[in-house]
Amino acid sequence: MLANIAGYLQIQPWPPEPGLLFWSALTLIAGGLIGEAVFRRLALPRIVGYSAVGMVIALSGNGLEAGQMGGGARLIVDLALGLLLFELGSRVNLRWLRANPALLWTSAAESLLSFAAIFLTLRWLGLDTNVALACATMTVSASAAVVGRVASELKSAGQVTERMIVLTALNTLYAVLSHRLVLGWLHLDAAGEWVQGVAQPIYTFVGSVLLAIALARLVAWVARRLELRDENSVLLLLGLIVLALTTAQLLNLSTLLVPLAAGVLLRNTTERPWVWPRHFGTAGGVLVLMLFVIVGASWSLEALALGGVAALLLLLARGAAKALVVVGMASWSGIRARQGVALALTLTPVSGTTLVLYADLHVTHPAFAMTVAPIVLSAIAIMALLGPIAVQSGLRLAGEHQPPRRAAAQEIK
Repeated sequence: MLANIAGYLQIQPWPPEPGLLFWSALTLIAGGLIGEAVFRRLALPRIVGYSAVGMVIALSGNGLEAGQMGGGARLIVDLALGLLLFELGSRVNLRWLRANPALLWTSAAESLLSFAAIFLTLRWLGLDTNVALACATMTVSASAAVVGRVASELKSAGQVTERMIVLTALNTLYAVLSHRLVLGWLHLDAAGEWVQGVAQPIYTFVGSVLLAIALARLVAWVARRLELRDENSVLLLLGLIVLALTTAQLLNLSTLLVPLAAGVLLRNTTERPWVWPRHFGTAGGVLVLMLFVIVGASWSLEALALGGVAALLLLLARGAAKALVVVGMASWSGIRARQGVALALTLTPVSGTTLVLYADLHVTHPAFAMTVAPIVLSAIAIMALLGPIAVQSGLRLAGEHQPPRRAAAQEIK
């Protein structure tokens, strides 16, 4: 009978088959509602709610298969991470590193020790050298997306916040460059073509920096002529970043390095302070929400069963290494031990950056990527909810956060 009524009303096909737009809209609604409930009721970052929606999608069996991002999902991740990395980079003051070289040494030491701890832990578990090497490069950096989003949401400010941003930006840079070197090594190991193995990382670095310089200069040119708080200017800035990211994809450059380097260059080659509309307006906010839903959905129970133990040990070794260096070098770099503990907590998340690095590995070495997928994707799944909470806890310990209820009240105003 329902079929007859549907035929009379010209509803075709019957039963209805919801498409991608329907499910995307439903995801946005669920993410928005749960994120706001988590923020207001539990005083946790909204991205905990966004990631929870993604995890429910993964549990239902509709997550990303082996972390493989299709065209639409990869585009959303690249755009959202591009906005967050550009914002993060524009807050990095290189003059501070010259004035306080201990901070630069802290960054190098915590990244190197974290890399070594991850690599040695996985080798101790009996994993292949190349697998341990790839996992170490992909998981060594703190998640710029989580750090930037939580800091922005809590309106945090102070020594720990600024150091968190600088250290995250630097070890994201280290991760991207070392990952490209590993890709070159894997190509050399598999095909024996040393010229391509060496040329590819150099091309990626030089090309990404040149594209970042172009983006930074274009944004500076726009800023001298337009009011950045104006809606049309925001759309223009968003368009420039999207253009740079799509160009990076076309030329096989790093979609992580380009926006991060552009933000750093913009901050340090101009005198004016750069204050951006939050995530470049509503469109950016939607992209950020979808980013964390996708990250939360990038695992499966099968992957967790295969690589969960290794991922947990990896994360424990990584966290211990970062804490050892950051707390141990705290007084030398000019902060107290309590602030060092807080800073170490903020550097624990693993999220979107790792997912993009894995996706790049899957494009170039799909068979090898499947061997590291259970570990990397399990690490992302474990930290999907814990990572934002760790950053919030660190900022609270440092006394640099704004109480969530007060922040929510200001947003309503």
